[in-house]
Amino acid sequence: MAKDIRIERWSGPALEQFIPELARLRIEVFRDFPYLYDGDIDYEKKYLQTYINCPESVIVIAFDGDKVVGASTAIPMKYETDELKKPFLDQGYNLDEVFYCSESVLDKNYRGLGIGVRFFEEREAHAKDLGGFKYICFCCVERPVDHPRRPADYVPLDQFWNKRGYVKHPELNTTYIWKDLDDVNETPKPMTFWLKHER
Repeated sequence: MAKDIRIERWSGPALEQFIPELARLRIEVFRDFPYLYDGDIDYEKKYLQTYINCPESVIVIAFDGDKVVGASTAIPMKYETDELKKPFLDQGYNLDEVFYCSESVLDKNYRGLGIGVRFFEEREAHAKDLGGFKYICFCCVERPVDHPRRPADYVPLDQFWNKRGYVKHPELNTTYIWKDLDDVNETPKPMTFWLKHER
């Protein structure tokens, strides 16, 4: 970890001050493969408001001085959308026992410094502080191997997630809809969950 980078956990109304920077960073990072998200600043601001409004959520922020260079969001699953909750309900999970790590975004110039590991550690620590969770999870988009926008040097993060203790659960899947870069319309994207047992 670069010694001038600091990682902090934020929750509630105090996050308001960071919304413009967080929205900008999310749009910038999610333009890359595999998300290819053609972002909208107003949507992002509205999306982030969910975390400000939920007292049990957390946004882990990476700072270089006063500059926001990365962020990672998490929230108890019971506060999430129906699309995310449905696969867990269908498989018989108690939503009160599931903590959802939504997304992590990090400026390209700050990758490889251990910040991604800290994002997971801080979100898991927040879940532990809240108490009562048996599972921590996240989901990722599934793109075909021959996708035309897949970079030749692209390396999936499966190994990184496995080292953090997460296991892919194909039976836990959902669909999200967004507009890819250069597309005219929104299209459905398959999403698969990864799960870690806390106890």
